[in-house]
Amino acid sequence: MDTSLTPRQKAAQVVISLGADIASGIYKHLQEDEIEKLTYEITRQGSVAPEISDQVIDEFYGLCVAQKVYIEGGVAYAKNVLEKAFGAQQGNALLERVTKTLRTKAFEFIRKADYKNLLNMIINEHPQTIALILSYARSDQASAIISELPKSMRVDVVERIARMDRTSPEIIRQVETILERKFESVVSFDLLEVGGINYIAEIMNNIDRGTEKFIFDELSKIDSKLSDEIRKRMFIFEDIVILDPMSIQRFLREVDTKEMSVALKGANKDLADLIFQNMSQRMGETVKSEMEFLHNVRVRDVEEAQQKIVAIIRRLEEEGEIVTSKGGKDEIIV
Repeated sequence: MDTSLTPRQKAAQVVISLGADIASGIYKHLQEDEIEKLTYEITRQGSVAPEISDQVIDEFYGLCVAQKVYIEGGVAYAKNVLEKAFGAQQGNALLERVTKTLRTKAFEFIRKADYKNLLNMIINEHPQTIALILSYARSDQASAIISELPKSMRVDVVERIARMDRTSPEIIRQVETILERKFESVVSFDLLEVGGINYIAEIMNNIDRGTEKFIFDELSKIDSKLSDEIRKRMFIFEDIVILDPMSIQRFLREVDTKEMSVALKGANKDLADLIFQNMSQRMGETVKSEMEFLHNVRVRDVEEAQQKIVAIIRRLEEEGEIVTSKGGKDEIIV
């Protein structure tokens, strides 16, 4: 699968391929910010090789087919059809993308809310209710909220999100009733996939490392198998060792030397050696020099620096610049 185009560039390529008449019809269904972003990508789109254009259209077609069979027949039916049509690997990737897209449509008003307002609104609810709401929130909202929940509640909410699978419209409507005091929006969907291990892993990837450690320590006492499963889906700073040299060199171009010097203060020798091996000589000398002058560095500062670097790696993966073996994502068209 081609990774030279970002998801937005692929979306622009699809619109260009459909022609002006159809494109104008598509624009009618987009929000202002979406139109702005898409138009910007279209204006920047240079010449694209025919084989790449064909590949993008094939991806878009697969996504359309996946959404249609999922809505009409549910998860099991869609999985069967897509595996027969596209093969197991591509079929599962399409299904995962479609279910994630449809999930975000429910409770869309929550995703636009400031996380502090959302936190204040749900803080006194039952952990299961909080887990359901956060399953529909953006992962960065959920991460921020979980970090500010009472410690006694954090692990419970994380565990409930991880174990969540699909929720009926009746339950969704009950939760919406709770939120009607603040938001005026009612949605109705057939059985939708919400939460789950992949989603909680995405949340944990965005959470501060102090909270992450606390949650995993406590969750391991409750259910070590579940804790291990979540960890397997995550990418953490120590996982840089699984990246290929080109990927390491790519993300290093985006990293500030001061951030790296602080981050490496808390890294093990093997990881530090690997990172230095893939640095330019100039960057390596700069980082080592800065590390020599770092004294009494707080653990919190090291964790924050490492988290910023992980955020760069995850962004580059989402943009198709690098590949990690833990993400399991196969972005197609946004």
